[in-house]
This record gives sequence, structure tokens and C-alpha cells, in this order.
Amino acid sequence: MGDKNKLSIAVVGGGIGGLTLAIALKRHGIDCKIYEQTDELREVGAAIALSANAMRFYEQWGLGPAFDELAFEMSHLIHRDGKSGRIIGKHSIASDYRKRYGSRYIGIHRAELQKILFTEVGLENIYLNKCLSNIDDSGDCAVLHFKDGSSAEADLVIGADGARSTVRTLMLGYDDYIYAGYTAFRGIVPIEKLPKLPDPAAIQFWMGDGCHLLHYPIGGERSGDVNFFLVQRDPTPWPHRQWTAPATEGEQRKYFGDWHPAVVEMLSSVPVGDRWAMNYRMMLGRWSKGRITLMGDAAHAIVPHHGQGANQSIEDAVVLADCIADMGSSSLSDMQKRYEHLRHGRARKVVHASVTTGDMLHLPEGKNRDQRDARLASAKAMQHHLDWIHGFDASNFAEPDARQGGTWM
Repeated sequence: MGDKNKLSIAVVGGGIGGLTLAIALKRHGIDCKIYEQTDELREVGAAIALSANAMRFYEQWGLGPAFDELAFEMSHLIHRDGKSGRIIGKHSIASDYRKRYGSRYIGIHRAELQKILFTEVGLENIYLNKCLSNIDDSGDCAVLHFKDGSSAEADLVIGADGARSTVRTLMLGYDDYIYAGYTAFRGIVPIEKLPKLPDPAAIQFWMGDGCHLLHYPIGGERSGDVNFFLVQRDPTPWPHRQWTAPATEGEQRKYFGDWHPAVVEMLSSVPVGDRWAMNYRMMLGRWSKGRITLMGDAAHAIVPHHGQGANQSIEDAVVLADCIADMGSSSLSDMQKRYEHLRHGRARKVVHASVTTGDMLHLPEGKNRDQRDARLASAKAMQHHLDWIHGFDASNFAEPDARQGGTWM
């Protein structure tokens, strides 16, 4: 079991985290098999922002050129008043960002990111239509049972199957997600439909009482597109069993009719799709049980107010692959404990910061909002905010607890 090259590894989930783990393991000369429940590799959601704490690894692995044609490097981070459009804070994140953090801050379509990753992994290592139904970990190895009647054996099972993780539910014996009190709409708008939009090359937050809009440009063939994520506080219980539900036209503008014309224009430029419930999960004391280990959203599902869900999955993948590669004669349990020790504190603080950021973005008029605006305008405060999240290097294993940072700012 201690020989990494003889370790049979099954990764459940062919999303960003699972594919990144496979690439990281491959660089150590370690093979794994990915089991994906869908009949084709596709990502849920429109686009993704990759910050330096994740993007640095893709560039170190030689994948940078693949991103050059598909990604859009953002120029500024801007916070605005949602109704007036007044700039509250504007900070350059182009050349200065690269120099400080050693990589780019980009927007990319999720499908295009996934294409880069599965091309690097190799389709021969990915098994589609494998919807997990059970894991039997009672024998000499873990046996994965799939709904199509097939099965697979592994010495180590990695649950990389996202926020709605079947592996986590099987491991715990119940589904433990928590509704965060927010719902959201997503969309992609061609830039030519947004003549009123200021600073289209920036990642921007438009903030208001109980609501906010995040948008950023994405690249490649969609280099003229803007991805948006519209969030509104909705504390009433989510009435649906699924995490998404069909929306009717006009819902996306319900609380934004009197906002800045650029916001109304964006929300009116594409048909409304689904409405998404914002859910997260409590941090577990352990991410492993027997031969099963969780990573990414399966381990620490997060609300998206920091845009760190996928970025944290990538950090997990790098650390977990390094821990597996460094096993030597250590036991599987020791390897799992080391991985958790290196990742638990960091993930917990990012989850906490993301939850509190939702409150920060939605403040009503008053003293607290004024204090928030002053911090968002401060270059020093914003640098601290970016340092502890974007400046983090998951491959640096020295004294992990001392490098974690703190709250949303």
C-alpha cells in the first residue's frame, strides 16, 4: 500500500478538480482512473475566474499557452454602487498583479477550461456514464458500484464530484448541505449588447441592499462576451428538491429595476434561464474515511462570493497529489491525515470569508456600509485581501497554519 506506483486510484468526478488531480498525479508518474456520471464531459455554469493561487500551477505545468487563446486577463477589480454606478474602489490587477502573485487573473468559459484539462489527462483515462450508486469498503480494496451495473476496484477513492457529492453522502450516510439564504441567476452576454457598460475589461461588483451583481469578461472565441452572476438575498427556505429551478422572464430584474442603466441593460440582454440556490456545507473534522478521501467542493462546498470554489479545488488537487507522491512507506491513513492537515485550515477560512462576504456586499445604507466602502477604496486593505487568498501557494508546505490569512478583508 505504501508504494505509490502500485496504488490503484479511482477519482469520482470529471470536473475541474478531478481533472486537475489527474494531471498533478500524472506529473508524479502516478496513474488514476476518472469515473464521470455524465455521457460527455461538460461543466455546470457559464464561466469561471481563475486567480493566481490556482492559475500558477497550470502555467508551471506548461499549460499557459493553451489559455492564451481562450482566456481573458482582467484589467481591474472594481466595486460600484449598484444604483448610481459610483466607483467605490478601483484597483489595477494586470501587470502589478502578475508581478506580485506570479500568475494571471483570468476569465474563461468552463467548457473551454475543461477541454484544456481533459486533453492533458487523455480520454483513455476517463470513463463516462459511470453514475456512482455505492462504495463497498469492507474488503481488501474499495469497490465502486455504478448504476449501469458495472463496478471498479481501487486502493484509494477520491470524491471529486462537486458540491452535490454522492461520495460525501455515502461516506456520511446523509446529505448535509445548507441553504445559504441566496439565489442567483447566471448568463453570458455579447459585449456589443452592452454599450452602457463601463470598464468592460474589469471584474466588477455592483452592490446594493440585499443584492449584488458580479461580472467579468471571458476569452477565446467568446472574447467579446461578459459573464454575469446576479445574487439576491432570499432567506425563505428553498422550496425545490433540486439545487436549480426554472425561472420565468422578469425574475432576474425583480429587485434591479431602479439600478444603474448598465445593470438593467445586462440583465435584459439574454433570456432568463434557471435560478440557482446558493448552498454550502459545514466543514467536517475529517475528509477521509477508510479508503475514501474528499476534495474540492465535495469536502468544503462554498458560496461563490469570493469566486474561490474551483480555485480551492485546484489547490486541493495539487496538495493531494503531492501527498500521494510523498507517501513512501507511510500508510494510506497517514497520507490522508497529512493532506487534511495541510488543507483543512486554509479551506475553512476561505469558506468562512466567502460566507461573510455575502453580508458585506449586501449592506444597507448606514455606518457599516460607509466603513465597508472606505476599506474597498483602500489600496492597502485590498492588497491584504488579495494577498491572503490570491497570493497563497499551495505547494509550499512550510507551517501551513501561519499562511492562512483571515476574513474577507
